[in-house]
Amino acid sequence: MYTVDEVIIFLKEVTGAKEIEPDSDIFHDIGVVGDDFHEMMQKFAERSSVKMDQYLWYFHADEEGGFWSIGGCFFAPPYKRVTRIPVTPALLAEAATNDRWDVQYPYHKLPKHRVDLYIDQAIGLLVIVFAIIVGVKKCAS
Repeated sequence: MYTVDEVIIFLKEVTGAKEIEPDSDIFHDIGVVGDDFHEMMQKFAERSSVKMDQYLWYFHADEEGGFWSIGGCFFAPPYKRVTRIPVTPALLAEAATNDRWDVQYPYHKLPKHRVDLYIDQAIGLLVIVFAIIVGVKKCAS
């Protein structure tokens, strides 16, 4: 997959979108977000044999269910800490032509740990423990 037209055909096949232009922002214009965006990028890399070693997902898309994150209200996830760089069919065609992802990312520093996810996991665990306690009390009575 090397031409913009071939990339557009691939994107229409994968996303079901009808209208895609060479400069369409796949995230905003086409609405491919979350896990769908990440799966689309993985399929693209596999089909076109693009080396994605330098790819930083958080510059291009969000996470699935990120809007439900309570921890994200206190500690921003990676994609909210950087300025988003649009992925377009033209950019994908360039990567396929070069056989590698060669986007030059601006300097940025992310925390070593995802505190937002730790908070979400702790809340999830508390809900499970609470449900077990309530279930055990109902069974005992």
